[in-house]
Amino acid sequence: MTADLYTFSGVGKKFSAPGEELEIFSNISFSIQEGESLAIVGASGSGKSSLLHLMGALDTPTSGKIFFEGDDMAVMSLEAKAAFRNKTLGFVFQFHHLLPEFSAVENVAMPAVINGARPTDALPEATRLLERMGLGARIHSKTTTLSGGERQRVAIARAVFLHPRVLLADEPTGNLDENTGTSVNNLLRELNRERAMTLVVVTHNRELAAGMDRVMELKAGRLLQQDMTNQTLMRRQQATHH
Repeated sequence: MTADLYTFSGVGKKFSAPGEELEIFSNISFSIQEGESLAIVGASGSGKSSLLHLMGALDTPTSGKIFFEGDDMAVMSLEAKAAFRNKTLGFVFQFHHLLPEFSAVENVAMPAVINGARPTDALPEATRLLERMGLGARIHSKTTTLSGGERQRVAIARAVFLHPRVLLADEPTGNLDENTGTSVNNLLRELNRERAMTLVVVTHNRELAAGMDRVMELKAGRLLQQDMTNQTLMRRQQATHH
């Protein structure tokens, strides 16, 4: 069987505001398997991004525990969390957070350069990755001159450049038109399959979510399992036979 990568056990999250305490979600328990693609859907403000931030060690739960490969994430030091985000995770956001003073290829290579790689070593691989994403003609363009879809593909290339085991995507198609959004969604699924990379996407777009192995809905503070997709059924049948 495929191993569980993340395990949430009774997880809750609250935010304190003047004179009140706001509960975002409570008693959430579920697992994410290595290599699967999972979509978490829900209305704006339902807590989808908060859930993703917990997976990314960007925040801590108010209650319950989150385990990564059996290790309690709550006991990780700040240094260990930083290393976890840097080496294990890739992040894609609705707003690209690209550096406007650098070219597309320089943005993609930036994580490796920050890690100490020489630009002369990182740039050729960044170039190949952008070419694979259909951006060969835009490699040296400043990101301010790129379309929304092109910027999002650059952001995805940057996120996967260091071959993370997990890619966390927060509304990655939220600012894109339907056709461009579908293209970006297909790209994420291709990378998930090609690299056996676990993919977690939070979105309000149910059509895009339907292409993932599994869909869960965050509603009224609870995470609800929806019907498994055909991809998940096939994956589990194969795992059983092996």
